[in-house]
Amino acid sequence: MIEGTTTEAPIRPKGLPRSLEYPALPVTGLLRGTAATFPERIALREGDETLTFAELLAASSRLAHALRRAGVRERDVVALHAPNGMYHPIGWFGILLAGGTVSLFSPLQPASALERQLRETNAVAAVTHPDCADALREAVGDLFNLVVTLPGSAATDSTDGPGGYTELVEGLPSEPPEVSVSPEDTALLAYTGGTTGNPKPVQLLHRNVLANLLSMACWRAGTLPEVHGAEIRLREIPETAEYPVRIGHSVGLILSPLYHQHALMNLNLMVAVGATAIIAGRFDPVRTLDLVEQYGVDYMTTAPAAYHALLGVPDIADRDLSSVRSLTSGAAPMGTAMHAALKEAFPNGIVLEGYGLTEATSTATFPPTTPEGERRIGTVGVPVFDTVIEIRDLRNPELVLPTDTDGEVWIRGPQVAAGYLGHPELTAEQFPGGWLRTGDIGRLDADGYLAITGRLKEMLIYKGYNVYPRELEELLTAIDGVKQAAVVGRPEPVVGERAVAFVVADPAAGLTGDGLRERVASQVPPYKRISEVVFVDQLPTTPTGKILKTELKERLTHA
Repeated sequence: MIEGTTTEAPIRPKGLPRSLEYPALPVTGLLRGTAATFPERIALREGDETLTFAELLAASSRLAHALRRAGVRERDVVALHAPNGMYHPIGWFGILLAGGTVSLFSPLQPASALERQLRETNAVAAVTHPDCADALREAVGDLFNLVVTLPGSAATDSTDGPGGYTELVEGLPSEPPEVSVSPEDTALLAYTGGTTGNPKPVQLLHRNVLANLLSMACWRAGTLPEVHGAEIRLREIPETAEYPVRIGHSVGLILSPLYHQHALMNLNLMVAVGATAIIAGRFDPVRTLDLVEQYGVDYMTTAPAAYHALLGVPDIADRDLSSVRSLTSGAAPMGTAMHAALKEAFPNGIVLEGYGLTEATSTATFPPTTPEGERRIGTVGVPVFDTVIEIRDLRNPELVLPTDTDGEVWIRGPQVAAGYLGHPELTAEQFPGGWLRTGDIGRLDADGYLAITGRLKEMLIYKGYNVYPRELEELLTAIDGVKQAAVVGRPEPVVGERAVAFVVADPAAGLTGDGLRERVASQVPPYKRISEVVFVDQLPTTPTGKILKTELKERLTHA
């Protein structure tokens, strides 16, 4: 391999080591540790209903015993098919405490898609919810008999009768069952987003998930892990007071769907640090701000599309949002204008843009989180603990490129998945030699800060030149009055593809397509210029906030 720039970040949060020690325990060690340290602290809140950490562990343990009694054994796959709610985390921890592997299923999918995923993962059981149980039962058919239907809320069990949670767990122990789970066992089968093709199940081992969660918790809360038997507890370092997440004190919002593993990992982060997780239900920007004020929320994480909606609440300037200490984001660029608007609306909040993907569990890079840490707008931070980032040449992957040069982002670290279940050839292609080929285009600066400039599958080729949409999107969102932007290619004979920008703009700004094209053209070479601007009221997104560029391309095709 020709050596270029390999970055294992020299920049890390204040007071923390360069490397972490990762316990040889399953993910459930974090819940056990927090339940022992903060048994009476509220873990989950949904409306007026709450569960303490001790109650969360007890409820999850009872479900685990019910699954074991019904025949679930170590390494069996159990589908978790539910919307956000108090019982989703109980399903997650219950399956893991039973020794099983969780496969996350979207409650929005039709029965045909659910059946395909049930067969692909070889699931032996499912945990579902009254709101989506019919589609799941149709999909299950005669594949297996065990379908557990969770209560509709923490207060009432709306699933009386066979398969209802309350009936199944009645009289069962509130301590976890004895199971034999290895760090090399699969904890989670998480499907990729599917914005550019059919979703695939990514195998995330217990050691992958645990390493990612400990990295997130230590990086954001200033803690280090300690092992106490089967428990993993977090110990504060002296500088913890400066960190935005405070162990045993923070309150966070769950805004994104828990059936996507990024939101699930954030829930687990809150469990690890003893934070109260407010489950907001279906996203509503006004209600979200109400919850921030009502409960003194200090930790928020969601996609830029949701932050855009929050900033559009008419009375946001009159709200008391001073409790918020950090606003984290990913999935799409935020731009300088959104950074400034968030800082004005949340005066004590630090805006933190990170980077990750399903194949890296959740997080690969993140900015320094303490007030004195440098956060560079346009970048997604530096590699987290024990993570190495390289930028490789697109045509010759053996060539590692120097700083400030665009290429494919390669990742190596403890959070990198084992591969794709049932896809050995694709696994060999995407995970060569312990590395992860992300398919993302980016560049590293001299200090190790990563900037994402596009995706290989989204890259446009104009007259033989590579054009990366994300670079153009960053330039557009830096213009006053541009709220969101997405760039896709319109195929044209001879030249290849021309860049077309879909823009959500503030009507009061008086922006025009010609004006935006000229602004961008003044900052890029001719081959990168935008050929057309289409103004839209909103951009199509997945439930997790990723822009559906396939839909935008279809609009161009049928225009």
